[in-house]
Amino acid sequence: MKSTEKKENGLVVSDFSNESKADFDHRMKWWRDARLGMFVHWGLYSVAAGMHNGKDVSGLSSWIMWGGKIPLSEYKEYAKEFNPIKYDPDEWVRIAKNAGMKYIVITSKHHEGFGLWDSKVSDYDVMDCTLYKKDILKSLSVACKKQGIKFGLYYSILDWYHPDAQANSYLIPKDEKPDNKENFAQYYEEYMKPQLYEIITQYDPDILWFDGEWIPDFTHEQGLALYQYVRSLKPSIIINNRVDKGREGMRGMNKSDRDYAGDFGTPEQEILENKSTLDWESCMTMNDTWGYKTKDNNWKSAKRLIHDLIDAVSKGGNYLLNVGPTSEGIIPAASISRLAEIGKWLEVNKEAIYETEPLKEHFKENENIRYTKKKGNDLIYAVLLEKPESEVVLKYVKPDKDSKIVILGNDKSLHWTYEPHVGLKINLPETDIAEPGEKYSWTFKINGKEITK
Repeated sequence: MKSTEKKENGLVVSDFSNESKADFDHRMKWWRDARLGMFVHWGLYSVAAGMHNGKDVSGLSSWIMWGGKIPLSEYKEYAKEFNPIKYDPDEWVRIAKNAGMKYIVITSKHHEGFGLWDSKVSDYDVMDCTLYKKDILKSLSVACKKQGIKFGLYYSILDWYHPDAQANSYLIPKDEKPDNKENFAQYYEEYMKPQLYEIITQYDPDILWFDGEWIPDFTHEQGLALYQYVRSLKPSIIINNRVDKGREGMRGMNKSDRDYAGDFGTPEQEILENKSTLDWESCMTMNDTWGYKTKDNNWKSAKRLIHDLIDAVSKGGNYLLNVGPTSEGIIPAASISRLAEIGKWLEVNKEAIYETEPLKEHFKENENIRYTKKKGNDLIYAVLLEKPESEVVLKYVKPDKDSKIVILGNDKSLHWTYEPHVGLKINLPETDIAEPGEKYSWTFKINGKEITK
C-alpha cells in the first residue's frame, strides 16, 4: 500500500489497489468464516408500511416514495410518525446471535435519503426530524460490540431527498430531467463523503454495504476513488462491489470488461448457480419485500431459508438474511420464529457451515446433497436436504481407512463400505435417522478426501 499526496479533511487518502493476496485474505478471514448475517432495512418507509393515503402501493416497501410517486413534501411527513419507542438494540442483537448470525448490516440511509443518525451535513435524520431523537446507529453498534457481533452499515449512493443525487430521475419525467452531472459531483464531495466520514469515524463499522450505484451520474472513476476513501478511513473495513459500477444485474457479480472496486459480489434474491473465484454474499428477504409492509405475508418457510443457507455455503458464499422492523422498532414475529428455527438447526449443524469452504470440484451431488469442507483439514460434510433412506451412496468422497462416520447430532458410528466403482455406502438403521418433529437436513461428517478427476 502506498500513500498518495491527496488529503481530505486532514485525511491522507491511500492507494489500496495493490493490496497483496495475503493481506486481502487476512482482512476477509472473519467474513468468510462467518457465513451468515442479518440485513436490517429500516427507515420512514416502515411508517408507510406499503400504503399511502389509504391505498396499497405495489412493489417494494422501501421504494414506496418512487412506486407511489410521492412528492418529497408529502413523504417527509412520515418523519413525524417515526417514533420507535419499542426499539431494543440489545434484543435485536440477541435475536441475530441466537439465530447463529455473526454480523449485522443496517441501512444508515436508504434511497429515501433519511438518516438513522445525527448527520451534521443534513437535517433529514432521526435526530432532527422525529420525536424519537436518539442515535439508532450508535446504540446498535454498541450492542453488537457488547455481544461479539460484527457491525455493518448500508449506505445508498442514490438519494431521493437530495436534488443533486438523482432524485429527479424518479420523480419527474425523463424529458424534463436536467443534466445533473456537475451537481452530482458536488453532492458526492460535499454531502455523501462527509456523511460516510461521520458514520465510519463515529460507529466503527466492520462492513460498508453500498447500493444505488446504478444511477448514470455516478461514474466508475468515482467508485474507485470512493473505495480508496473509505479504506483510508478504516483500512480493515470490508466493502461490497456496489461501491463501483461493476455489478451485473441482480446476479450481483462483476462484469469482466475492466477492474472494478469492491471486496465481494452481491447476488440479490438469488444464489449463484455455481461456485465463483470471487467472494460473494447472497442477500435475501424472508417474504417479498425488504422494509416492513403490513400486507406482505408471503413468508418463506424455515426449511427454504435453511436450504438456501446450505446451498450458498456449499458454493463458497455468505447468506445475508433480511428483517424489516416496524416503525415502532419491532422485528415481525414471523421473522423471529424463522430465525429461531435457523438457530436450532445451526446448534446441531454449525460445524458444516462456519469456517468451511467448497470442495474443489463438487459442491453438490444430485439435487438433494450439498458438500462443504472444514478449512485446514480433511473433514467433509455431506448435507442431505431430504430424509435419507436406509442406505446413502456418495460418489465424490473417499473416507479414510477405519474412520468414523456420524450424522451431526448423533454420535453413533455408522457402518460404511467403500468401493471405487460404487462409491461410499453408508447404512442407516431407522433408529439413527428418526427424530421427533421436522428436520431440515441430515449432515454426514466424514474424515476423508474428495474424489476428483
